[in-house]
Amino acid sequence: MSLENKKDFDAIVIGSGPNGLAAAITLQQQGLSVLVLEAKSKIGGGLRSAEVTLPGFVHDICSAIHPLAAGSPFFKTLPLADFGLEYINPPIAAAHPFDDGTAAALYGTTEQTAVKLGIDAKAYSKLIKPLVRYWPGLAPDVLGPLHFPKHPFNLARFGLDALPSALQTAKKFKTKEARGLWAGMAAHSIQPLSNLTTSAIGLVLMANGHLKGWPLPKGGSCKIADALAAYFVFLGGKIETDFEVKSLDQLPSSKTVLFDITPKQLLKIAGHRFSNIYKWQLEKYRYGMGVFKIDWALDAPIPFTAEECRQAGTIHLGNTLEEIAEGEKQASQGKLVEKPFILLAQQSLFDATRAPEGKHTAWAYCHVPNGSKTDMTAIIEKQVERFAPGFRDTILARNTMNTAQIEAYNANYIGGDINGGIIDIKQLFTRPALRWSPYKTSAKGLYICSSSTPPGGGVHGMCGYYAAKRALKEVFGLKASPLSYH
Repeated sequence: MSLENKKDFDAIVIGSGPNGLAAAITLQQQGLSVLVLEAKSKIGGGLRSAEVTLPGFVHDICSAIHPLAAGSPFFKTLPLADFGLEYINPPIAAAHPFDDGTAAALYGTTEQTAVKLGIDAKAYSKLIKPLVRYWPGLAPDVLGPLHFPKHPFNLARFGLDALPSALQTAKKFKTKEARGLWAGMAAHSIQPLSNLTTSAIGLVLMANGHLKGWPLPKGGSCKIADALAAYFVFLGGKIETDFEVKSLDQLPSSKTVLFDITPKQLLKIAGHRFSNIYKWQLEKYRYGMGVFKIDWALDAPIPFTAEECRQAGTIHLGNTLEEIAEGEKQASQGKLVEKPFILLAQQSLFDATRAPEGKHTAWAYCHVPNGSKTDMTAIIEKQVERFAPGFRDTILARNTMNTAQIEAYNANYIGGDINGGIIDIKQLFTRPALRWSPYKTSAKGLYICSSSTPPGGGVHGMCGYYAAKRALKEVFGLKASPLSYH
């Protein structure tokens, strides 16, 4: 499709990440004419895969493992399997090795996980088992804006467990295994573990691991974006790539525009349309730590000492809770961390499409100060070698990305922040501004649907769904299709 004739549309969505595509689908489902504009040559935002090391080695450029996608209340309503999406669940969702050669792990059930935690089995079950039971019905309430919940009692119960810092919650555990496993989960919050609400992400990731696993898409994370886009086009939607929006004047006529971008870009494109107070709030919006990312082409599987790590799709490298907490604290203060917490994925162990026969891929990143250009390659590889002696000998090629390169690849990753802004207590309820609806800007017909809105980062499409739901109601007087509560 060409924009030369600038055909009119009911709605335009800028950005084709999971939230942009979710918003576009939600609008298109109601019979509207919707156009998605993507600045890059390929759709997907953080859902892209490519051969960035050697031919035949398929790497996930940004997101890799998808517990929130598999359990998304919005994605579950879509026939994505009919459009080529297939999830693969490793035998173990995530493993957490220690210096003594042992490892803790997140297994498919609460019971499997708890029994391996020894004297902390009861404490783990008490914390996680109730959430696993009521999470499916609660997810649409938690993964959305402030509103009157469908299950207020369960939401209050979740809030009591989610509000404390990860370090406070860790006091429930006595063993290094349970404390380390918990720290690795909570460190996905990308902020110091002493911050309030850092328990929330740990709880959500563990519960989803027991409900849906931590799956990887067969063929690459791009397959999630491909399936969403294919379904959108099937409904009648239009997508235009290689179209970078720098001004509203570039756009065809439409009744509404939804932006799958963060406040920094939104101000550049539409800031002149906003009220002074809204503009001021966006200018004060804070971004969090960045990441340094490595993709490896490997001659063999990573030789982890702990058997659990050789069966897990995701590995958390950081040893003890104390070590992880100190590293995250230092990175948040702008310091270089010699033993950083590392998130590692080894997709090719379970998906033969990712590498030539007998070869493998691996994906990893660590948290660094926002905007840092420090090369963390040697530090990350030393940390992997620490738990997998001989790892360096398996490396055939690598591709690295510092925070500037990550932002150049995806403009939403400001300073390497992959969460669309820090989600600490100060910004938890004001993403991206303090308003009755976080998705509605101060300009009529303009909405923001990126991870800078509730519920924040992750591949789940919920930001896009709720933003589109608001636009449907206010602009068109329509209701969005209901979410899945199961």
